Amino acid sequence: MNSFLRSLGVEVHASGHRRWPDDVKAQVVAETLAPGATVNSVAERYGVKPNQLSAWRGLAKKGKLVLPAAIDASAGAGELPVFAPLVLREPEEPVEREASPQSGDLLRIAVGVVRIELPAGTPARRVAEIVHALGAEA
Repeated sequence: MNSFLRSLGVEVHASGHRRWPDDVKAQVVAETLAPGATVNSVAERYGVKPNQLSAWRGLAKKGKLVLPAAIDASAGAGELPVFAPLVLREPEEPVEREASPQSGDLLRIAVGVVRIELPAGTPARRVAEIVHALGAEA
């Protein structure tokens, strides 16, 4: 097992301590994402504890461990999903876009028995105000 890990670039110390390079961690995490793979089976293959592998998966989900690019399907291995961090930011100033209403296009809002129809070009800010008001009344 140690020679296998060393071939991957893992430092194996005499004490048994291992230092895993980030690219090797990322490859191991990517293997857990393959169809039918389990954290336990991949952990066993690499001689790592499942909870450690789960911690690496958590790093990947947070964007702190970059997984390798998906493998080309023509290579026979299929595509592996990758984690990417999602960052949501509020716009500094709300942008209102005017929709170009087509004849008969209506925006319908239904809350309980209340039904409201608005022209498709109604600004988003106004729609939000109406929805908020309906929620406050309900």
